[in-house]
Order: sequence, then C-alpha cells, then structure tokens
Amino acid sequence: MPGKLHGKRALITGGSRGIGEAIAIAFAREGARVIIASRRQDALVDTAMRINEVYKDSVMAKACHMGKPDEIKALVDFAWEKLGGLDVLVNNAATNPYFGPMLDLERAAWDKTMEVNLAGPFELTRQVAKRWMQNEQPGAVVSVASVLGMRAAPLQGVYGMTKAAIISMTQTLAVELAPSKIRVNAIAPGLVDTKFASVMVNTPDIVKIFTDHTAQKRYAQPEEIAGAAVFLASDDSAYITGHTLPVDGGYLIA
Repeated sequence: MPGKLHGKRALITGGSRGIGEAIAIAFAREGARVIIASRRQDALVDTAMRINEVYKDSVMAKACHMGKPDEIKALVDFAWEKLGGLDVLVNNAATNPYFGPMLDLERAAWDKTMEVNLAGPFELTRQVAKRWMQNEQPGAVVSVASVLGMRAAPLQGVYGMTKAAIISMTQTLAVELAPSKIRVNAIAPGLVDTKFASVMVNTPDIVKIFTDHTAQKRYAQPEEIAGAAVFLASDDSAYITGHTLPVDGGYLIA
C-alpha cells in the first residue's frame, strides 16, 4: 500500500541529525523522495547513506548555509534539477548560540540567530513558493517553530523571538498563498532529546523545569515530532493551513 507521501518530493533543512533526520526517515518511509540540507556535506552524506540502506535511493544531500542567500538559491536550483521540483518544504534548520539573560546578549549572537532562524527560512520559502506559483503548482510548507515562540522563553529569549516570528510568518503566508493552493503550517515542539537541546536535556535542574510543567512529565524523542510533519505534508491535512501544531506532551496546557 503506498505511503502517505508516495510520489511527493520534499526538501528538509537541518536534515543531517535530530528532528530533521527523523522527518527525513519518516518521509522516506511514507514514499517521498527527499533532499536533506545543512551546513556540512559530509554529515548529510552519512545521514543519506543510512536512510538509503533502508529506503533505497530515497534521499539526496546538498549542503546549504541558511544564512547565505546565494546558497539558498543554489539549493532551490538543485531541487528543481534533481527532482524536477518540490511538493513539500520543511523549514527545520535553526541555531541557538546564546543561553542566558536577554540583556546580556551580544549583537553577533543576535544577528546569527535572526539570520539562520528567520531570514533563511523566509528566503527559502519565498523562492520555493514563487516557483510553485509560476508553475501553477500546489505545495505544502511545514516550518518547525517551538513552544518557546508561544510562551516566555527565559534564557532563550532571542531564540523564542525567532520562533514567534516563524509562527507569524506561517499565518500571513497561509493567507497570501492560499489562492495559489499552497498550504503553510508549523509545528511547535516542546523539549526534544537532540544534540541541539543537549544543554537543557543533560542539565537536571533545567530539564526538571520543563518536565514538571509538561502533562506527560517527560521530553520527546525526535521521532515523535516527525509524525506531525508527515501529517501536515500529506493530503490528510488538505483543509489545514495557517495552523501551528504543538507537539509538546502537554507543556502548553499543564
């Protein structure tokens, strides 16, 4: 029986590890052809090889720094060259170089976080959406935001700001692109056990703050986020756009 994403072509940023890798595996399992992108080609190739051992020839790798517009354009060109286009874009790449009070944040960390977490996803979404519109082709955008974009984010203020902006971008683009049959949604994970979040997961006092305020009293594994991405990328969510889906174990309600 064909998977939920059978025949679809997808681009996933931040795809070499963590949530991005889990989404790539889930997409391949559901029948999609996938391009994964991140800064390091060697890490991408390793991830693609592991996935292709199980789901043959389903994943390709292309390095791209989300803070560099010329590399973003090259990534989009690569997708159209290798796959003939895209059906799904997953904005997952992000950075969080500073952990501490907002008033102590240095401008360099501010610029890097805004560049990678916000400017990059916007530019990539714009370029892909314009091609969809030129070809009169429907598409689906899924951006990985965060619960820290929906609540106060102590010690992670600028990161939370970028994720709040991703949620706002999702809502506005959903309205503007709906006439072109392009859906735009987001996922807001809670705390997830990844290298990206290792400082929090591996610090008992910090992780306890999150788990104590989460209905399920635990943090997530990357695979538990991937199912939401499959749903929002698939035709099962054809009547959903502009939505941010918390995948947080009940953090926002507890």
